[in-house]
Amino acid sequence: MLGFSGVDVPPELRSLAREFDLGGVILFGRNVQAPEQVADLVHQLRQLGSEQPPWIAVDQEGGRVARLRRPFTEWPPMATLGRRGDVGVTRRFARALAGELQLMGISLDFAPVLDVHTNPANPVIGDRAISEKADIVAEHGRAIIETLQQAGIAACGKHFPGHGDTSTDSHHTLPLVEHPLERLRAVELVPFRAAIDAGVASIMTAHVLVTSLDDARPASLSRRIVHDLLREELKFEGLIVSDDLEMRAVADACTLEQSAVLAIEAGCDVVLLCGADQSRQAAALEGLVRAVESERLSCKQIDEVLMRHRRVRERFLPATIGWRPPSPAVLRAALGNEEHQAIAEEMRHYA
Repeated sequence: MLGFSGVDVPPELRSLAREFDLGGVILFGRNVQAPEQVADLVHQLRQLGSEQPPWIAVDQEGGRVARLRRPFTEWPPMATLGRRGDVGVTRRFARALAGELQLMGISLDFAPVLDVHTNPANPVIGDRAISEKADIVAEHGRAIIETLQQAGIAACGKHFPGHGDTSTDSHHTLPLVEHPLERLRAVELVPFRAAIDAGVASIMTAHVLVTSLDDARPASLSRRIVHDLLREELKFEGLIVSDDLEMRAVADACTLEQSAVLAIEAGCDVVLLCGADQSRQAAALEGLVRAVESERLSCKQIDEVLMRHRRVRERFLPATIGWRPPSPAVLRAALGNEEHQAIAEEMRHYA
């Protein structure tokens, strides 16, 4: 799943899609100019799939992590939902969020954050987390997942197995988590178990070093964490997405080609490359091809990955069939409407 620059589809991205096919694309603020432009861009991107439309993904959490800004509804951070403590409000928020995403043809939201915010000094999670209490994160995270997915938007719980008690930012360095497995099961893993029980479409891994589970590799590249814990012990059957492999927590230790292979080898189904350099992305894709050709990655494993993709797509594809860019009048009437603004205002009381 690739990122790119600009408000139109770059020719280099079209070339990659033709040569390799793509699982999906991720939109950032750099790709957003106006609602009409985003709708047209999504329409172009949907044509890149050879058999089915690629995933069109975005980080639309609320607060400081939101790629779609005004005239889209600007949602307060998710911590306000935990403080409000009303699951009904949480579901109304998620329903409104899903409505705006679906209108734009977006099929996957990298939300909700399921990290338990137990470290007040955490520089990257903070008010992105719903709460510092695992049961509250689980309850409201589940409500967001169920509501998004009932509306046809695939959800993604992140960042497994937990980024809430770290003191550094994985965008810049590799954070350390030193809790024993018993503590992880009692706190960090609680919201993820609830998400799996709710049928969450995807879970994103964290670039954190969890020493009690694997003292050599970050979670995103660790088979003990991705396959043994998430896939086997927790019985997660959806898509496992690596966090962006261009973040320095991973990129300082290995090349993009190496990390892409390691992520799939660990058990990830989606390799997320959020940068905009299509030549580096092509090198990572070629690295994956070589890994299959050399049998480092088995055809059986790749077939299982593709099977999970097909299975998850089949759940959400019907919601996107027949989608066309809405008219400017429809967009302007629906985005940031009075109902959505009222929900956002109610959340802001708890900021």
